[in-house]
Amino acid sequence: MIRLVVVDDHPIVRGGLRDTFADAEDIVVVGEAGDGAEGVERAKLLAADVVLMDLRMPRMDGVAATAALRDLLPSVRVLILTTFDSESDVLPAIEAGAIGYLLKDALPDELMRAVRAAARGESVLAPSVTQHLMGQVRRPGAGTLTDREKQVLQLVANGNSNREAATALFIGEASIKTHLQHIYGKLGVRDRAAAVAEGYRRRLLT
Repeated sequence: MIRLVVVDDHPIVRGGLRDTFADAEDIVVVGEAGDGAEGVERAKLLAADVVLMDLRMPRMDGVAATAALRDLLPSVRVLILTTFDSESDVLPAIEAGAIGYLLKDALPDELMRAVRAAARGESVLAPSVTQHLMGQVRRPGAGTLTDREKQVLQLVANGNSNREAATALFIGEASIKTHLQHIYGKLGVRDRAAAVAEGYRRRLLT
C-alpha cells in the first residue's frame, strides 16, 4: 500500500484529491495538510511514502517544504501538483528535491500513475515542465550565476540601488544593468524583487 499525504491550502482541492484515490487498491490517503509546515509534520507522523504537494501556500510554501522533507525524510517522495508551470516555479521545486511535477489539470488516471511511479522512485513531469527543463539544459550557462552576478544580486538584496551597487563594485551603472538582465534571464524572472526572492529560494543569497 502506498501511503499518500495531500498538502494543499484549499480544502475543496484536498477533498477532490482524496476522492480521486478512494477507489485505488494500492494507494491510501493517510492524511492531509493545509500548508507546507503542517505537511512536513504529517508526512513524518503518518509515515508517508509519497507527498502530493502544492506550491503556493501560507506559512511554508511547497518548495521550502520539499527541501525540508528532503533533509528530514529522504525516503519520502514529493510530487508537486500545482497550477503554476513557469520556469521560476518549476526549477526551484526540482532543485529542492521533488521527484515529479504535475499540473492540476491532470486526469485522475494520470495522477494515480504518477503517485505509483513516484513511490518507485521514478520521475514524472508534465510536458510543459519537461520543455522548461530541456530549455534550461540547452541554454549555455542557464541558471548558473557568475561570481560577479552573485555579488550584484547580493547588493540588490541588501537594498542597494544600481548606482550604489556600481560604486561598491567599482564598475559603471550600465554594467550593473547588464548584469541584472543576465540574472533575470538565468533565474527566469522579470524584475529585481522576483530576482531577490528567487535568489533566496535557490540559496544563492545570504
